[in-house]
Amino acid sequence: MKIAVIGAGVSGLSAARFLKDECNVTIFEKEDRPGGLIRCEEPKGLFHICGGHVFNSKRQDVLDWFWQFFDKENDFVRADRNSVVFFNDQLKVPYPIENHVYLFDEKTQRAFINDILEIYKNEHNNPQNFEDFLRARFGDTLYRLYFKPYNQKVWRRSLRDVPLSWLEGKLPMPTVEEMVYNNMNHVEEKQFVHSTFWYAKHHGSQFIASKLAEGLDIRYGKDVGNIHFNGSQWIVDGQKFDKVVFCGNIKDMVRSISGVDLSPFHEPVQRLQYHGTTSVFCEMDDNPYSWIYLPNDDCESHRMICTGNFSPYNNPEGIKTCTVEFTDEISEEEIMANLEKVPFHPQYITHRFNKYTYPIQDKDTKMLVGSIKKKLSPYGFYFTGRFADWEYYNMDMAMGAAMDLCKQKSLWKRN
Repeated sequence: MKIAVIGAGVSGLSAARFLKDECNVTIFEKEDRPGGLIRCEEPKGLFHICGGHVFNSKRQDVLDWFWQFFDKENDFVRADRNSVVFFNDQLKVPYPIENHVYLFDEKTQRAFINDILEIYKNEHNNPQNFEDFLRARFGDTLYRLYFKPYNQKVWRRSLRDVPLSWLEGKLPMPTVEEMVYNNMNHVEEKQFVHSTFWYAKHHGSQFIASKLAEGLDIRYGKDVGNIHFNGSQWIVDGQKFDKVVFCGNIKDMVRSISGVDLSPFHEPVQRLQYHGTTSVFCEMDDNPYSWIYLPNDDCESHRMICTGNFSPYNNPEGIKTCTVEFTDEISEEEIMANLEKVPFHPQYITHRFNKYTYPIQDKDTKMLVGSIKKKLSPYGFYFTGRFADWEYYNMDMAMGAAMDLCKQKSLWKRN
């Protein structure tokens, strides 16, 4: 069976790997190298052009599959997450903040105690949006100090308008008992994904993409603008395929397909909302951190990713590097002004803007995506990935979603 995979990001590479032993798989990728959002450049040290991608997973099947391709001991370093929240007054509170309320002043501590008493009385309330969830889980004090200002920088909208569907697996979910115990005993959080992680010694997440791409038939520089169903097969870049796995952006997908009527979906798909990211690569002062969160309202950046600390090989000799992140696109002039307001004196090297990085769901998104999958699957067209499924997948979650699709053996047999 001939399969076309559209996109050589994590999802496309994973899908191709899962299918290649039993199918003839061709990948079409618009860029000149694999990786999608996990691509890296090396202008002066290692620059993740979007985010700071590390690997771990709660899924044992994903872990087992991943380590087939890599020498864990020689190719990777193992690191403990060391993240911190920086406040305006230079107060530094380790992440997650709810475990370290004992570091705040007495007034804040007492307010938090009153909050958790209220939380305990109302533990069975059912929040309907992200704001309600944060208040119900962490209390008004931490919401006001950290969760609201930080997340409004990320989402750039009222948190009441952010649904809860994206949340699973993204945040620690402590109980009242756990928060009290952790503060009394100064317990560090080690339960969430990436509290411990693996990171490639050389070339960062680009190493992962390039390794997964080895031996695959990838056609680079192919921005596929038309995917046509002729009644029995799919035509992609002038070639015939039995089935297609699309791992690009669903907005492009519905515009590109012909031969199957997707017109009822065009308008609702184009209304799907998203955010981009301006990633600013900088030299910075030496520090011990991996992630630095910035709730303070005097700068637009929401976090710094100290990728120079992920591997000793990420930096030129004598310097440390990081990525300073901003939601959506900002000018170089604005970047320079904001870099003066964040810790550790970042010095600009270069920056990249990625238009699509954070899909935003509403209450109808999952139903819409599911309806399109139901429409296309009888024709042998499937899709998966962060912006295909419109899901906020981390790297390991994208691998898992591709695995779940491809292990449905009945899909990859001729009718």
